[in-house]
Amino acid sequence: MKKVKNIIWIIALILVIVLVAGLGYGYYKKITMEVKNPIVTMEVENFGTVKMELYPEIAPETVANFVTLANRGFYDGLTFHRIVKDFMIQGGDKEGTGRGSATLKDLKDDGAETAYGIKGEFIANGVESNKLKFEEGVVGMARSDYTSYSAELTEESYNSGSSQFFIMTADNTSLNGYYTSFGKVIEGMDVVHKIEEVEVKVADDSEESGNSEVSTPVNPVKITSMKVETFGINYGLPKTLEPFDITSWMYQQYGIDPDSLAE
Repeated sequence: MKKVKNIIWIIALILVIVLVAGLGYGYYKKITMEVKNPIVTMEVENFGTVKMELYPEIAPETVANFVTLANRGFYDGLTFHRIVKDFMIQGGDKEGTGRGSATLKDLKDDGAETAYGIKGEFIANGVESNKLKFEEGVVGMARSDYTSYSAELTEESYNSGSSQFFIMTADNTSLNGYYTSFGKVIEGMDVVHKIEEVEVKVADDSEESGNSEVSTPVNPVKITSMKVETFGINYGLPKTLEPFDITSWMYQQYGIDPDSLAE
């Protein structure tokens, strides 16, 4: 009987040792495992390849949005519609005018063909963790600025990002804390600088839009493909917000019934 008890104690001791060893290995693996950030590979027609590292730890919603759109082919075939030398190159608008955005359908198959916004992840919008400065090569999320219409539209401006992004070609401190920085070029910065050298003009619809900036490429700069390697990590879908409708807001300010305009 005593022999049996000894055997039971030995087995129990072995199990405890195995359990402790397993937990210890799991903890060791967790603290030593390298978690790789997502890497974007962007091919630009006639210019070359640009690789960008994304930082989900400082802008998780923005990264989730960008990864989802890119890997669903949203950016393939779009252009860099706005290029300002010694500042940045901007793309991601399927209209190619700077006024377009993605829709929920672009994020998921069962989504509606309606536009959306995402939370701006920067200090002025309450996200203290994002302190990535807008230096050369940093990738940022473009957004609208409705405060020129009213100072009360700050929140609407801050949360108006969707699909348009930009890559800095020089440092610009005025953007720090007011726009979402979420990545950086790690290869191909020479390609980015070649793109910023293209000939630009005033947009064809400048009289209608009121935008006289000389930043529209004379010859389109096309993104032929953009894919993101996530190293097996699923970043999920971003939390989407209902976009601000500036046109409806303007109608309200002047007491105009939009339905009356259709009559």
